[in-house]
Amino acid sequence: MDLDNDYCNISTPYSPEYVRARTIQTPGDVLQVMGRIVKITVSLGTFFGSLWLDGVIGRADTPDVVRQRAAQLRDTLTYLGPSFIKAGQVLANRPDIVREDYMNELCVLQDDVPSFPDAQAFAIIEDQLGQPLEQLFSSISEGPVAAASLGQVYKAVLRSTGEEVAIKVQRPQVEPVILRDLFIFRTLASFFDTFARQRLGCKPELIVDEFGQKLLEELDYVQEARNIQEFCNNFAGEPTVKIPWWIDGLRCTDPDAIRASGIDVDQFIRCGVVSGLRQLLEFGLFHGDPHAGNIFAMRDGRIAYVDFGNVAQLSARNKGVLVDAVVHAVNEDYKGMAGDFIKLGFLAPGTDIGPIVPALERIWANSKGQRMSDFNFRTVTSTFNELVYQYPIRIPERYSLVIRSLLTQEGICMTLKPDFQFLEVAYPYVARRLLTDEDPALRDRLIQVLFSDGKFQWKRLENLISLAQEGGPGGDEAGAAQGTGTGGGTVRRGLDLSDTVRDAVRVLLLDDRLRSQVIMALTEDNRLHVAEALGVLRMVGPEIKPQRLALDLLRDAPSLSRQVLLSWADKVLVS
Repeated sequence: MDLDNDYCNISTPYSPEYVRARTIQTPGDVLQVMGRIVKITVSLGTFFGSLWLDGVIGRADTPDVVRQRAAQLRDTLTYLGPSFIKAGQVLANRPDIVREDYMNELCVLQDDVPSFPDAQAFAIIEDQLGQPLEQLFSSISEGPVAAASLGQVYKAVLRSTGEEVAIKVQRPQVEPVILRDLFIFRTLASFFDTFARQRLGCKPELIVDEFGQKLLEELDYVQEARNIQEFCNNFAGEPTVKIPWWIDGLRCTDPDAIRASGIDVDQFIRCGVVSGLRQLLEFGLFHGDPHAGNIFAMRDGRIAYVDFGNVAQLSARNKGVLVDAVVHAVNEDYKGMAGDFIKLGFLAPGTDIGPIVPALERIWANSKGQRMSDFNFRTVTSTFNELVYQYPIRIPERYSLVIRSLLTQEGICMTLKPDFQFLEVAYPYVARRLLTDEDPALRDRLIQVLFSDGKFQWKRLENLISLAQEGGPGGDEAGAAQGTGTGGGTVRRGLDLSDTVRDAVRVLLLDDRLRSQVIMALTEDNRLHVAEALGVLRMVGPEIKPQRLALDLLRDAPSLSRQVLLSWADKVLVS
């Protein structure tokens, strides 16, 4: 897949022309569209009429009424069918469109969707596979083990091999219904042009197109099988993650069972957080719907993902910008964070970021305590919601999925461990990766972090090392195995902390591209920065001896650098 594009979509037939051609073929189709519009208008009109009446009688913001209306919206979307259920699931993660209490109610649509009759499902299986069920399977579950907006899943055992498999069956006639709804959505989108441009900074047709693209991807079960295989390849050899064709484990919807099973909950949580970060920052291909029903805990402590219809892909460029955003957050570089918003498409190019910078600073200051780990991702996101109503910020669909992925996984972790802090695991992972990954692109980013305004930023290096120290010695949160980074480099995980920092220092001083810059930093402003260098090394305690490190560097450094390094080493040895 082409990672050079800003957003690499899986191939689908979606286009407005395709939807129209499939929807309007006969005069009868026009009548069906008109009938569907009437049904949608009446259903949504009833809901919005209730909202209007609440405002007239002055009870619109009453907590009980708000909960009632949020539940009414959820029921209305369920009644209107698959397209609207999927729209509700999207809105459940769009703080730039929906208020938080409604978002919480719409999250129910992720796990609580009515199933369709088994007889219909079994008839579809036999029709598409061309054989009776008893010839294909030695057993099949009497009812669905899971039901979603587009289909439902059965557990079966292949008669030919004895292998346990999941059978995913689409709802009858779901594709024509979805195509008709997409045609209606796009036809009516122009009526919301002013709202979309003011609130979201884009044409409403673009939002419909993004939604339709993802929805048709989810209808392609053959592509979903390819997604599963690609996830299997990405996590091949990873001892903490399983990508199954069928899974017997404990659903994260049952946290009590997980805690009672003897599974090391802390380690399981770390596996989940790091596997999610690897999807975003290493592979670029990530699970777009990792809710509790799609994640399992294996008896041996591994994490397992299912349901790969909703996946998304980020380009190498945008993966790098996400790393930049994390680093800017760590270093409280709010101007850099605002610049990341433009690069990621949250703000239009040329937007004046002047007013946004102090707003970001205020959000960050209010969200964090004494340490970076004193707040969770949901806290920051909830506060950020206020910002999207004040500035022309639009959350692109791909990053709506990223936000949903992170929020959902954090929510699962907090269900298992209420005092869990997402960033206590996430930041050390990013810091270790920046310090030790041999990917040339990440090497460049590390240098961009450490050099600013022509000077070496010793404080930033201390921040990275400090974050790498969090989570305990040994880097357990990053797993015990080695994995391949995005640029062909190796992500070194499970390192002893002293090895992590020693390796980072060696990277800085011995890499052909970086060595001269760092040596200049050690002798910046015509003086030797012994105190700063020793301060960094002493952060790791007695595990690293500055004198020994200086001698190692002298031994390994090319002769061209020896004269400068000898002077620096002499100062270190004296200290």
